[in-house]
Parts: sequence; C-alpha cells; structure tokens
Amino acid sequence: MVFKKKFTAGIAFAALMTGLAACSGNEEPATEGDGEEASQQITIFQTKVEISDQLEAAAEAYTEETGVDVEVIGTTGDDYFQQLQIRLNNGTGPSIMSVQNATVAESLTSYLHDLSGEEFVDDIAPDMALTLDEKVVGIPYGVEGFGIVYNKELVNPEDIQDYESFVSTLEKFNAEGINGYGLSSEAYFLIGHMSNYPFSIQEEPVEFMESLTNGEVTMAETEEFLRFGEYMEAIRANTPSPLSTSYDQQVGDFAAGKTAMIHQGNWAWGLLQDFEVDFEVGMAPFPLEGNDKLAVGVGSNWAVNADKEPEEIQAATDFLEWLHTSETGKRIIVEEFKFVPAMTNIEATDLDPLSQAVLEASNSGNTIPWAHNYYPANLVPNDFAPAAEGFFVNEETTGEEFISNLDAAWQNASK
Repeated sequence: MVFKKKFTAGIAFAALMTGLAACSGNEEPATEGDGEEASQQITIFQTKVEISDQLEAAAEAYTEETGVDVEVIGTTGDDYFQQLQIRLNNGTGPSIMSVQNATVAESLTSYLHDLSGEEFVDDIAPDMALTLDEKVVGIPYGVEGFGIVYNKELVNPEDIQDYESFVSTLEKFNAEGINGYGLSSEAYFLIGHMSNYPFSIQEEPVEFMESLTNGEVTMAETEEFLRFGEYMEAIRANTPSPLSTSYDQQVGDFAAGKTAMIHQGNWAWGLLQDFEVDFEVGMAPFPLEGNDKLAVGVGSNWAVNADKEPEEIQAATDFLEWLHTSETGKRIIVEEFKFVPAMTNIEATDLDPLSQAVLEASNSGNTIPWAHNYYPANLVPNDFAPAAEGFFVNEETTGEEFISNLDAAWQNASK
C-alpha cells in the first residue's frame, strides 16, 4: 500500500452516524446528435447526522442555481456501511457516497470512481485526499486535528518542544498545584489519540502496523514507543490520575484555569465556549521525538460510484465540483456544514483558534496522520484502554512495561 496520509477516519467521540440520499435530474442528450433529453438522477448517501438539514438546504440551493431537482432519502444511522453494501450489491447503490477511510475504500475498490483528473481535486489540502493505488477516490468533507491545547497565559509553546522541556514544565505546574496536562477517562481521550504519535511518526505507519501484526517488529523494541513510555511515566508522576475525569471535567477544569494543558482536538472548542473560557487558547504539537506537527485527518469523504452509467457519474462529479468550487457551495461548507475546509481554495475567516490552527497546518501540509484509524477493530476501547488504566493505577509499572503491555494488547486484538 502506498502511504499518502490516507488516515481519514472520524473521531469516536463525535461519530453519530446517519445517512441521506438525494436524487437530482440533470439534462443530457439522449443520443448523440438528436434533440431528445434524458433526465439524470443522482443519489447521495452520507454518514454525518450533524449536516442532514444543511445538506437538504444545499440540495435546494443546487436546484435553484442549476435547475436540477434533488430528492433526499433518509436512512437509519449506525448501520450506514451495512446499508451501503446492500445497496451496492443489489444495484441500487448511490451515485455519491461517504467513504470513511482507506481501509473502507479498499473494501469498495470496484465501486470507486477515479477522480484524479478533475480540476477541483488539485485544491485538496496536501495529503488529505483519499487515495488508492495513487488514484484520488475521495474528496474530504473537512479536516479535524488534535494536539496539546494550552492556556496562553500559562504556557509558552517554546517550553514544550522536547522531552526535557515538556517534563520540566509538568514538574513546575505540579509544584504550583496546577494540573499541567489533563487527559480523561474515555478510551480515546485516555490513550487512543495519545497512542497515535509513536505510530504516526514512523516512516511508513501502515507498513509498520502490518509488521507489528505479523510479529516482525514490536513496540517494545522500537525507539519511538520506548520514548512514548517515558512521556507517559512523566505524565503519571506529575499530574492527577485521569481515570476519574470525564471529558466534560477535563475541558471544564482547563477553562477554569485549573489545568494548563489538555490533550484534545478542535472539536473541544464548542464545550470551551459553553464554559465561557476567558483566556486565549492555542494548540501545539505533542513533541515526541521532536515532532513539530499537529495530527490532522479527515472524518469522511465524498466518493462517486463507478458502477453507474457514465452520464450519472458525470452528474455526480458535477455536483461535487459545484459544492467545492462555487461561491454558494463553499459558503455552505464553511457556514452551514461548519467544516474546517480541506480545500485550499475555500477561505474560512471566522474560525475559532483551535480550528484555525488545524486549518493552517492542513493547508501548509505541516501535519502527521491519524494512524489510530488503522488499528485493529476495537483495539482502543477493548485492549489499549485497559492497559492504560492499569498503568495509571499501578505506579510501579514502568513506561517500558506499559509499552510491552500495549504489544500484548495489539496481538490480542489482531487475532
């Protein structure tokens, strides 16, 4: 597999799933040279419940601008992929569908139209396109990112750029009675996102994980993981246990000034607003082995069904081009969908500071991927989380032993 930062799966915390389908008519010549016209229908089947109403509005706007009729058909949520497979297999598949990431895309290879030749594809932010075999098969909804969210009144990001400075900063806050670095008890906010780092800074993360599954390498014998274990030891030694801390409390304590830094993503801004945070907030990279990049990925992607007739494929592609290049479509993505754009041609001038940091990183290509989206199924909640909980409960467990426990957890999940 060619690794081109195809890590695009959504955050488990935000993954409420639903689907939509839409039909539109687009006039095309019935046969070359005659005057008859045939109506084209496209269906859009997607996963994000948060934009259901907004997608309806986008469909209406498309009708107003192009004369193409659009009908929206709903679906139940959590079984989106199962429903998509049924539709594809029985010949009723959508023209446009959501494809979560490259792993899902590989299972749908024969249904994914190659979009590489479309001009608007050139505007996708660096490394954010969904690709298979060097072909672009998915247009990202938008980007999300995570890292160290910090209080600018308490933290200078220059003071957390390597292991030594990170640890000394934690020790300073600990001496002052401030939680220097807050995690929370939920699986992804405890270890899922944190564990992304030693994987994502591998030269070939996907290949490394395949070798790990095959027993050809171990985390305990890999330098980046051993150093990650040292970071985790320092966090445990200098901060309160996260095991009794909820996501809301983690963010709330940060907003109240009780915590100087938390590990979170730009999605946390909404809750910070609810808590009426009154200081400036920034997002910095987690500095494992000198990493200076935010972890940025894509929640889902728009893909075109290659199993359709050429006219319908073209109609579907035209809709996606309109959504990502017209003034109306670009406004809908930013103002209605409220996505952080994954396209460099779409401006977003009124973003919160965390989303602004993610956008700047994405547009510049200064990012590391979401390696955690290639973990074995259910690894984080079923295997990594118990290992992390045991590490925080038993202070005699060394960082090296913790990494060995993660090795065992990986193998258990890979069976």
